[in-house]
Amino acid sequence: MMIAGHAVSKGVASGRVLISETPISFLGGIDPKTGIIMEKDHPKRGVSIADRVFIFPHGKGSTVGSYVIYSLKKNNAAPCAMINLASETIVAVGAIISDIPLVDRLEQDPFAVFHDGDPVEVDGTKGCVIF
Repeated sequence: MMIAGHAVSKGVASGRVLISETPISFLGGIDPKTGIIMEKDHPKRGVSIADRVFIFPHGKGSTVGSYVIYSLKKNNAAPCAMINLASETIVAVGAIISDIPLVDRLEQDPFAVFHDGDPVEVDGTKGCVIF
């Protein structure tokens, strides 16, 4: 099946889903060397986003978050793709400069459709998710 959305950052990647139903700050919330979520009180604290299709509502916090996403990519600790309800500039720029496919505004609620571990393909060029 396919769900259409809005293309934010070009590219295609496949992987297993990791869902965060809460927004996340990349600066201080994720270790740029390991990809491990370290944000205090985050439900997925201690879990790595590396090589996952990371689904989260949107980012929060500092504009340095874009550089943290880039650092994650350089350290082989980045998600292979990302899906947002609505991407904001920090996450969009981070995905674009890091060549991480990113889509948002899916026609269906990704939190209702996907579950942790589901295999999906994100096409950031066409703006869709295939599962």
